[in-house]
Amino acid sequence: MTSPPLRTALVTGAGGQLGLELQAAVPEGWRVIPCDHRTLDVTNDAQAHSVFERERPRVVINAAAYTAVDAAESEPERAVAVNVRGAANVAQAAWETGAHVIHLSTDFVFDGRQARPYAPGDSTNPLGVYGRSKLEGEREVARISEGSAAIVRSAWIYSARGKNFVFTMLRLMREKESVDVVADQVGTPTWARGLAEAIWAMAARPELRGVHHWTDAGVGSWYDVAVAIQEEAVALGLLDRTVPVRPIRTVDYTTPATRPPYSVLDKTSTWTALGRTPPHWRVNLRLMLQRLPRG
Repeated sequence: MTSPPLRTALVTGAGGQLGLELQAAVPEGWRVIPCDHRTLDVTNDAQAHSVFERERPRVVINAAAYTAVDAAESEPERAVAVNVRGAANVAQAAWETGAHVIHLSTDFVFDGRQARPYAPGDSTNPLGVYGRSKLEGEREVARISEGSAAIVRSAWIYSARGKNFVFTMLRLMREKESVDVVADQVGTPTWARGLAEAIWAMAARPELRGVHHWTDAGVGSWYDVAVAIQEEAVALGLLDRTVPVRPIRTVDYTTPATRPPYSVLDKTSTWTALGRTPPHWRVNLRLMLQRLPRG
C-alpha cells in the first residue's frame, strides 16, 4: 500500500529564528521547501513568482521580515520593501498558484496604551516604522488573498539560535557586574519552537482565516524575563555566578524607536480554535535553555 503524497509547505525567512524552528518541528505528512533571502528574495516579485510556479506549494508560511526595530527608524525604505512589498509579492504569488498563506506579524501593530490584552479585532495604532510596515503588510496580504490568509501576530520571540533578548542577557551577565533592564514594558516572551508548532497546526486547518494571536502563556516585564533568565541559567550551569539585575524605566533607556509599554496579546480565540494552550513562558524558557551547550 502506497503512502499518501506529502503536503508541501514553502517557508520564507527560513534562515531566521522562526524559520529554523519551523523546519525542526515539521510534522509527519509535510515536506518543507525552506527559502532564505538567498533562494527567495521576497522583495523581488519576479523571483517570488518563479519559485512558486516551480514548487507549487499547498501552503506558504511567510516568516520573512525586516525585524530591526530601531534601525527601521533610519532606513524605513528597507523595512517597507520587505514587510510591505515583500509580503504583497508572496501573497500575490501564492494567490496565483493556489497556495494558502500563513503570514507572521507582530504585537508592534498596537500602541500599548490599552489596559487589557489586545484581541485580534482591536484597533491598531503602531508607534514606529517597524510596526507601521508590519501592519501595512498585514493589510496587503488580506487584500490580495481576499481574506483567505491567516495572519498570526506574536511577540517577544526567542529561540536557541539567532540574536535575541535571551542571548543578549546571558552575554551581559557573563561580562558585566550588573545589568539594567527596562521594567515598565510588559508583554509575553514566546519560544519560537512553540510558535512553530502552533503554525503547523494552523497549516492543517486552512479554514482558519483572518487575524490570530499566539504567544506563550503568562505575562512579564523585560526585567522579569531577565531575572528568570539568570535564575534558570544558573540552575542549569549556563552561568557560574549571579549579578544584580536592576529595574529601570523606559525614559532612562532611550532608543530610536518607541516601543509599546503593554504588548500582551489575547490568545483565547486561537487557543480555542487549535485546541492547544502553550505552557507559561517561564516553562518554555527553561526548556529552551536546556538545549544550550554548557560551558
